[in-house]
Amino acid sequence: MNAYNELMGKNIEIEISGGNFHSGTLVDSGLDILVLYVGRSQRFLYIPVVHIQRVKEAKQDQNSIVYEPPSEKPIEPDSLSISFRGILTNARGRFVEVYVTGNKSIHGYLTSIMNNHFVFYSPVFKTVFISMDHVKWLIPYPDHSSPYSINNQTLPAAPASIPLARSFEDQCKKLENQLVVIDGGDSSEKIGLLQKVSNNQLTLITAESDIVYRNLEHVKTIHFA
Repeated sequence: MNAYNELMGKNIEIEISGGNFHSGTLVDSGLDILVLYVGRSQRFLYIPVVHIQRVKEAKQDQNSIVYEPPSEKPIEPDSLSISFRGILTNARGRFVEVYVTGNKSIHGYLTSIMNNHFVFYSPVFKTVFISMDHVKWLIPYPDHSSPYSINNQTLPAAPASIPLARSFEDQCKKLENQLVVIDGGDSSEKIGLLQKVSNNQLTLITAESDIVYRNLEHVKTIHFA
């Protein structure tokens, strides 16, 4: 039995890794994912359970505004029980927001789902490889939405010059000897020449010619500079 079943349909508060908080109505749950409807913004948040620190029922007062969730969710599972991988698969081709780290999300399209990462096309960052282990939440936009109000969007695919790999480590290996940006470049030590990927470790040469060794387990996203 799912541990969150007793909270279904109730207003809850969720604390997520990194000091992030969300509140809304719990509308679905699986073994590894929750679906939260945030009525104020009319958005559905798909939140992997692995990053949930705390969940509790939200206290309501008589002046609280109650938002009734729509009868249909933007991403429906193929089976009776939802899963994180299933949601990612069903989100392919949709315009979505993905949050992994820092103070900003990435907006764009899921194009390919691999073993432990997925390929994401952003109109701003172009092709980004995102580790599934670090996704804090995913928010699908309505079907008629387009990124940044750009008209005539067509679903892009990963450029042919970037061969895809099943694992995140092997994907990073295919970027060796390229200028890359890690985790959105939130530090100068995360931008540089990817010299080598070996034994779950990245070797990066920065603009200052410093050699930085980074544990791949903590790399959330990577894309061409």
